[in-house]
Amino acid sequence: MTFEEDVARLEAIAAELGTDGVALDRALELFEEGVARLRRASAELVRVESQVALLVEQVDGVFALRPLRETGSGALAEGGLGDRP
Repeated sequence: MTFEEDVARLEAIAAELGTDGVALDRALELFEEGVARLRRASAELVRVESQVALLVEQVDGVFALRPLRETGSGALAEGGLGDRP
């Protein structure tokens, strides 16, 4: 299964669980499937995130690659892409 397939199925599961009259057995079955797909999708996101690098323009105009995890969430706001002093 691909990440996209897992996300699409999670959306379908959420929609079905949101309807009236879902039998308890069916709701439990959907919930269990949803948890498994969510875990798989989350693991895939972590795997891909570790491969993503952020291209940052430094003060001297040189571009450098930094792993996404090292830059933190404020990287773009703190002189990231295209920002020059």
